[in-house]
Amino acid sequence: MAKKTRDPNEMSFLDHLEELRWHLIRSTLAIVILGMVAFLMKDFIFDTVIFGPKKPDFPTYAIFCKLSKMLGFSEAFCSSEPLFRVQSRVMAGQFSAHIWTSIWAGFIVGFPYVLYEMWKFISPGLHDNERKNSRGFIFVASMLFFMGVLFGYYVVSPLSINFLGSYTVSDEVFNDIDLSSYISTVRASVIACGLIFELPIIIYFLTKVGLVTPEILRKYRKIALVIVLIISAVITPPDVASQIIVAVPVLILYQISIQISKVVLKREAKKEKKYAKST
Repeated sequence: MAKKTRDPNEMSFLDHLEELRWHLIRSTLAIVILGMVAFLMKDFIFDTVIFGPKKPDFPTYAIFCKLSKMLGFSEAFCSSEPLFRVQSRVMAGQFSAHIWTSIWAGFIVGFPYVLYEMWKFISPGLHDNERKNSRGFIFVASMLFFMGVLFGYYVVSPLSINFLGSYTVSDEVFNDIDLSSYISTVRASVIACGLIFELPIIIYFLTKVGLVTPEILRKYRKIALVIVLIISAVITPPDVASQIIVAVPVLILYQISIQISKVVLKREAKKEKKYAKST
């Protein structure tokens, strides 16, 4: 028997929770299925993707090497030797890393579907014109997320790995990095940047509900700059060049968010004028 579509206005709180539960279940199933596919692609996921940023022939290092030579900086990115070895000191360390890395890979690849399920839960409560204006939400949010993921993987991860993996306090100490520590560094860089790049989407919805205006964003621009630099310091090595490299695109996104907020307010003002004329 076909499931009837229920009117959101007639649904109780428990009905909404039931709807949310099924959206979460479908999202989780999608992540698990994609994670199983990633689990079977072990060689590609680990040898090519996860361990790529630690290899001296990683494309980012070649670019940074040329830039450092041009600007007369340190040639730390020009090494032809592996930075360090990765080791596993726990009996189930490699198997556990395999499972959790597969799940995170499933989440990253399945992010558009997770957004789709969340959108299906939220959209019935919106007006027709709001749904129409938000038609490209899933595509734009997914593109921003994947741009952030690529930025985290090709820029933030190599910066962090190169600095932390080659840093020494004494010649008596050599770096054999634990597998879980290495993967968590790559994962944190990728996921954090993916979520940070969602800033324009967040500002769009905050403007729609009246919590943010362009004036507020401009007023607190300096505070936002400090926050961005703090975030950059957390997810990158403690050197100025790395923090600037990460901070610049986030600040650009902040400026784009101000423009998005202006556009949203203009649209809302037009709607109010049309409504005033019609009444």
